[in-house]
Amino acid sequence: MKMSKMFVQTMREFPSDAEVVSHKMLARAGYIKKLTSGVYNYMPLMWRVLKKIENIVREEMDRAGAQELLMPFVQPKELWEESGRWDAYGKELMRLKDRHDRVMCLGPTHEEIITALARDVLKSYKQMPVNLYQIQSKFRDEVRPRYGLLRGREFIMKDAYSFDTSQEGLNKEYENMAQAYTKIFNRCGLPTKMVQSDSGAIGGSVSHEFMVLTDTDAGENDVFYCDDCGYAANSNHAVSKLLPAQTDGAKYFSKTEIIDTPNTHSIEELSKFLNIPSTLILKTLVYIVDKKPVLALIRADKAVEETKLMNAVGGNDIRIASSAEIAELMAEKGFDAVPGFIGPNGMDGIQIIADETVREMKNFVVGINQTDKHLVGANLSDIPAIENYVDIRLVEAGDLCPECGKPLKVTQGIEVGNIFQLGTKYSEPMKAVYLDENGKTKPYIMGCYGIGISRTAAAAVEAHHDEHGIKWPIAIAPYHVVIVPVNIKDELQMKVANEMYEKLLEAGVEVVLDDRDERAGVKFKDADLIGFPFRVTVGKTINEGFVEYKIRETGEMLKLTPEEAVKDLIKEILNK
Repeated sequence: MKMSKMFVQTMREFPSDAEVVSHKMLARAGYIKKLTSGVYNYMPLMWRVLKKIENIVREEMDRAGAQELLMPFVQPKELWEESGRWDAYGKELMRLKDRHDRVMCLGPTHEEIITALARDVLKSYKQMPVNLYQIQSKFRDEVRPRYGLLRGREFIMKDAYSFDTSQEGLNKEYENMAQAYTKIFNRCGLPTKMVQSDSGAIGGSVSHEFMVLTDTDAGENDVFYCDDCGYAANSNHAVSKLLPAQTDGAKYFSKTEIIDTPNTHSIEELSKFLNIPSTLILKTLVYIVDKKPVLALIRADKAVEETKLMNAVGGNDIRIASSAEIAELMAEKGFDAVPGFIGPNGMDGIQIIADETVREMKNFVVGINQTDKHLVGANLSDIPAIENYVDIRLVEAGDLCPECGKPLKVTQGIEVGNIFQLGTKYSEPMKAVYLDENGKTKPYIMGCYGIGISRTAAAAVEAHHDEHGIKWPIAIAPYHVVIVPVNIKDELQMKVANEMYEKLLEAGVEVVLDDRDERAGVKFKDADLIGFPFRVTVGKTINEGFVEYKIRETGEMLKLTPEEAVKDLIKEILNK
């Protein structure tokens, strides 16, 4: 490819709406062009990257025994009603009508479609196990698209679905896919950590995410991990052993009584006023889950992990209650308390979820729904009976690993893949069944396995860049090499540049010749910004028989003859 013919436009500045490195770099280097909020044109350079990622995915999925198909992007409402997700999925599901007033949606995922397809084809246990996958555009109407390709509304994804007759079969395929994913991301130059995670809107009992660990602002989730035993989990799924703490306030409170606690609206203020550690305070938080109030009880030095709480309630949407909603709830129950003094007593009819940290508390402090007053020296017998204690706690760095007891560390991660054990979540409600060896009908045991193709490209930029631009891993770079003749009017420079270009093309190397009539500095800046793994500069040193050979990832510069440069490039690119 000649640079003068390439359909690309680099920019001097980052776009004003770009927040993270990948969005800034991809937009400035001419890989993507915004069409509307969360929707982008993939320019030729970007499309080459995406196709390379797709090909790696295809090779490893095929090698793992999966079969590729392609399902419709527009999906009928009826199938989503069969699964029960039409109302549950939320506003991210883009709903529409065709000219015949049939209600449809744009596919954010394809569980319903593949399950309906399987029930029409897989009639016998003899036809299983089977794993089917596709690579296709998806659409989710995100409330606030951001981070470019990392959280857009339209995106490219590989999703696979396995069908088995037993849990043992599902476990085997789950491990098979986990191994395939590790190979895929390693080939893309993206070492990942497989972490336990919440299943979210997809559902299922067991799920893991493949996270690219990063120290950039693009990290979407905290990942807690243990260096000693390898435990790793997303923050919405992580558990830990607690460090020893003072949870019995007997030495502070000789009896159970209501006392005045004026102007103690925060845990810090209450702790300071009573001169006690926050571990002796039972915190009550009001959440709205699926439009209904829920009380969460937790030791005051700890925070609630909202996804855990939502799952404990069995809800689909969660948020902290506003001051107005709390005031409305207090009025409904006959109280006048403001936030900071809320408690579980008198909250009949309101679901109460208590964290495991509450179980061991004695002689503690708790709100009683009276402003400027608290109950001290309280015990669990002094508050409404708690039927179940559930882990709704947000793990913190330094907490102890649940498996080996060593301190947990935390970092941020970008999710590029996920795997789910769906079980019969979709096959049962959709009546997707087969005949077993005894002639009895049974629902399929399903698994689901996704990879964000466009997210993987963006994550690669987050992991491989410097202040000058992108550093693409060779396997997914749009082109391997750029040859830069410093002066296109110099006959010798152009002769050598063209000869190297032709030799590399003939050998199968993907190469760009920057034949533009531009200053050398402009060409060098574009080469670094675009992220070609190798740059060969043909300048004045060619009069001595040498070219300059630069490795983008390391910045290493070598002085080689044109023949040596060509030979080394072929070795580095094609023989790895």
